[in-house]
Amino acid sequence: MRILHVADRLSTRGGADWHLLGLLYELGRDGETNLAVGRKEVPPAESCQVTIVPGLEAGSAAALDALEALAHRLSPDVIHLHNCMGPAVLRWGAARGAILTVQDHRVFCPGRGKLTLDGRVCREPMAPSTCANCFEDHEYFDRMFDVTRRRLDALGGMRAVIVLSRYMRDELVAVGVDVARIAVIPPFVHGLDTTATADGPPCVLFVGRLVAAKGVFDVVDAHRLSGVGLPLVFAGTGSERARLETAGCDVLGWVPHDRLASIYKRACVLMMPSRWQEPFGIVGLEALTMSVPVVAWDSGGVSEWHAAVTPWGDIGALARDLLAALEVGSRRRLPDGFDPATLMTRLRDLYAAVANARDARP
Repeated sequence: MRILHVADRLSTRGGADWHLLGLLYELGRDGETNLAVGRKEVPPAESCQVTIVPGLEAGSAAALDALEALAHRLSPDVIHLHNCMGPAVLRWGAARGAILTVQDHRVFCPGRGKLTLDGRVCREPMAPSTCANCFEDHEYFDRMFDVTRRRLDALGGMRAVIVLSRYMRDELVAVGVDVARIAVIPPFVHGLDTTATADGPPCVLFVGRLVAAKGVFDVVDAHRLSGVGLPLVFAGTGSERARLETAGCDVLGWVPHDRLASIYKRACVLMMPSRWQEPFGIVGLEALTMSVPVVAWDSGGVSEWHAAVTPWGDIGALARDLLAALEVGSRRRLPDGFDPATLMTRLRDLYAAVANARDARP
C-alpha cells in the first residue's frame, strides 16, 4: 500500500514530532514510505523518501502545486496529514479524501487549550460569544477564531480523522464532526532507551514546556507542601524558566531525546499537573515506559492511560499523591494496549479501510 505522509516539519521538538517519527519507523518495516514536509530538521528512517516542499507550512500556491505534482507522481492509496495547521493545506488534503491526525486543540479551540482566561477548564464548544471571553485583544481573537474555523471546516472533507484520545474525539463531536469518521488511535513511545542508566541522583521530575498552562508552579507548590526531601528537577524550557530558576528549582533546559531516558532513570516520580486539557499526555506514557510512577491531574485524555488521576486543580491532593507514590516505592509499567504493535495494527486497518472505500467508489 502506498501512503503519502504530509507534515509541516520533521523534527524532534515535541510529542507530535516523535509520534510521526515513530510511525515512519514502524511503517518502514513494511517497505518504502514517502513524506512531504516543509522543513526537515532530522533524518527519518532509512526506508523513508523525503520531499522538501518550501512554503508548505503557510500553504503557499507553489507548495500546493508541488504537493499536487507529488501526489500525481506517487498515486498513493492514502494521503495522511500530520500536524499540518495551514488551512490551505488542510483543504488540499480534504479535497483528496485524506486522513488527518489531530494532535492538539488548534482545530476546535482558538485560545489556551480549553483553559479559560481566568484559569478554569472550558467545557463549552467553540463559538464566537464564548471564545471571545478568553482574549483581551479582540483583533487577535478575530484572527485566531477565523483560522481555527477554517481548519475545522476543512475536516469535513477528510476521509477519516485520527485523534489521540476519547477526550479529543468528544471535543470534535461537540463542534460538529461526524463521530463515525473519527478513529481514536493513541500515540506510542518511540526512541527511549529503557536500558539507560541514571544521569544524576534521585529526584522528583517534570518534563515538558515550562509554561503556566503545564502547571509548573503547581508542581513547585505541591513539592513544597509535601515536604519531600528529594530535589525537584525540570527538564524543558519555556517562558517560565527564569522564574523557576529564581525559585531555586533545578532547571536542565531542553534535553535531547537521546538523553531523556537517563533523566527518567533518575526520577522517583514524574509530576504532571496540566492546567490546559491534555490531548493525551505522551510524557506520562514515556515515564511509565521507563517504570516511573506518575502523579497527574485529571486533565483531558490523561485518565485514559492513568487510572489514578488526581482531581484537577487540587494542589493539596497533588502533594498527598506525591507522598503516596514515594511511600509505595514500586515501579510502574506501561498499560496494556499502548504498545507499538497493537496501535500500528489499528492504523494499518484504518489505511486499508480508507483505501478500499476509495477503490469502491463508482
